[in-house]
Formats: sequence, C-alpha cells, structure tokens
Amino acid sequence: MITYIGLLNFTEKGIQSIKDTTKRAAAAKEVAKKFGVNMREIFWTMGDCDMVCVLEAEDETSLSAFNLAVAVQGNVRTRSLRAYNASEMDKILGKLP
Repeated sequence: MITYIGLLNFTEKGIQSIKDTTKRAAAAKEVAKKFGVNMREIFWTMGDCDMVCVLEAEDETSLSAFNLAVAVQGNVRTRSLRAYNASEMDKILGKLP
C-alpha cells in the first residue's frame, strides 16, 4: 500500500453544514473502501488546512478516483501528497551516487 497525506479545506457548502463534518468523514471512510483506499487517520486542524488525513491506497488511480468521488459532493477541496516511511526513504537514498 502507498501512503498519502490528504490536505483538505472546506468549501462554502461544507462550512455551511459544519455540524455534519464528522458524519461526512465517517461516510467518506466507507466510500474510500469501495475504491481500495484506507483512511487511516482523520484530523481536524487549525491553520492552512481544515483537515489532514493519512490515507493508504494500492495505486494513484485508486486514490484519484476516491478524491474525485469526494470532490463531487462539494464539501471540501483536496490535495494529496505522496508520503514515504523511513525504509522507503532509505531505498530512495540508496539510489543516489
């Protein structure tokens, strides 16, 4: 599984129904499974992003399809970052001259 960090911001629609945000997150977690994505952690944050998620997916297309499924609901805008754990980073560094 590939690890990603999801950075989310509420849209106007999402902020208008903010009281449902935890319910929407739980529903998104279930939808994610249909795309082969595991939402490992969901955090509501203060600062540049309203939410941060740790996700695992089999490939980029699975994550992209899930992100689009979330986007069409109109409550959040998402950005995804590929994340590497220490052993994955060691493999990358091993390729350096």
